[in-house]
Amino acid sequence: MQKILVLDFGGQYNQLIARRVRDDSVYAEILPYTTPIDEIQRRNYSGIIFTGGPNSVYDNSSPHYTKNILELGIPVLGICYGCQLIAWMRDGTVSTAPVSEYGKVEIKTVRESLLFKGIPESSVVWMSHTDYISEAPEGFEVIAETDNCPCAAMQNTEEKIYAVQFHPEVTHSQYGKEMLHNFLYEICGCTGDWKMDSFIDDTVKSLREKIGEKRVILGLSGGVDSSVAAGLLSRAVGSQLTCVFVDQGLMRKDEGDFVEKTFTSLFDMKFVRVNCQQHFLDALKGVTDPEQKRKIVGTEFYNVFWEQIKKEGNGGFFAQGTIYPDCIESGKGDADTIKTHHNRVKMPEDIHFDGIIEPLKDLFKDEVRAVGEKLGIPKQLVRRQPFPGPGLCVRILGEITAEKIRLVQDADAVLRDEMDKCGYSENLSQFFAVLPGAKSVGVMGDHRTYEDIIILRAVCTDDFMTADWARIPYDILAKVSNRITNEVKGINRVVYDITSKPPATVEYE
Repeated sequence: MQKILVLDFGGQYNQLIARRVRDDSVYAEILPYTTPIDEIQRRNYSGIIFTGGPNSVYDNSSPHYTKNILELGIPVLGICYGCQLIAWMRDGTVSTAPVSEYGKVEIKTVRESLLFKGIPESSVVWMSHTDYISEAPEGFEVIAETDNCPCAAMQNTEEKIYAVQFHPEVTHSQYGKEMLHNFLYEICGCTGDWKMDSFIDDTVKSLREKIGEKRVILGLSGGVDSSVAAGLLSRAVGSQLTCVFVDQGLMRKDEGDFVEKTFTSLFDMKFVRVNCQQHFLDALKGVTDPEQKRKIVGTEFYNVFWEQIKKEGNGGFFAQGTIYPDCIESGKGDADTIKTHHNRVKMPEDIHFDGIIEPLKDLFKDEVRAVGEKLGIPKQLVRRQPFPGPGLCVRILGEITAEKIRLVQDADAVLRDEMDKCGYSENLSQFFAVLPGAKSVGVMGDHRTYEDIIILRAVCTDDFMTADWARIPYDILAKVSNRITNEVKGINRVVYDITSKPPATVEYE
């Protein structure tokens, strides 16, 4: 299988670059800039992409790499900081730009290039830089420019080294997809052998060979990752698989029943459901701090989960729904912690398995969804919106009680029902109800009420790094509000959140 290396120099779009490459049927993997060059050589890549990054290349404390990487004979594409790094490696001049460029900028090609094959002479790209290449290195020719950037792209065709100051991987770059395609197919000579169908067949075959006649235990959360992992394992070993589903009572309305029905009807496996809402309510009693709530839910989830695993007995394999971003973010070393990855867990010392199985560890989330669809998992589950690990615990501000869970579950169910009925859910990346813990005066019939408020939250986004509040039509919002205040006892006011990310986050806690 052909592979592209995305060499990470600290850019925020490193995963997006790899996803764009895979979308074009070429396998890509991400490695940090600290990876030794002999390891890169050993992996036999068809091409290398240097990512962007926030640093200045002429700062000695910035991420750098040995210049020998440009002498391996492997095609290279540098993006943003990666572009400047190539110039710096080859003794070009990188300076502070007189005019920084941020956002959409028009570039003009000034010389023919395979990188721009089939792309108009002028197009819009996404820039984000304060430094620029003021003088291209010897052996390189400038192939594109902007009004404020004399070297928006450069190439050394003899060595197959290309560099662009902009970000072709983001959707804001008009022909960025085509540029990446040209690098992969015209310059690296890729043929597009990365397909989901072959992934399923190859994975099922390797799982059968590894597992043999032994059993497998998987922690099934009801989320996309663990569900698809369960589907793959069931196809591979059938009844040798045991799925343990801990229902802590903090899921959406009737979701636990839906998960159980789906997996017991679709797949050959042993399904164990542990209902323990009261256990979690007792543990969360009196707790209002968001981070403390998260930690309690995480701790108690694994206490309950491992207690059930002990009942199932030792031996065999333990499976996890780890996906590729979990592997990347969990292995960042000195990088800031983005989140705690529930897909990778530490096993108690008194529990012993013959090994760990992670069938999805090479896939991004969108690829996991594609596998799930091919396995026949219902769209309602495989296209499930992001849902926080602590569940509704972080959509209820303040102390968690059974009554508050009922309120937010019922309101959320109404919102989902209406969005599905009118088809507007297809326009949204994520939507849900929040219980802020505030009450307001209302009038119902001839009586004054003093009851809870529900906040509706809906956003649109490509990558969740930024998100815009959704402009849901007023008539839809009005119907949702009317149904919630009429059908959900205890709610007398509905408000709609019109804050984008940033400055807010998508979730409330």
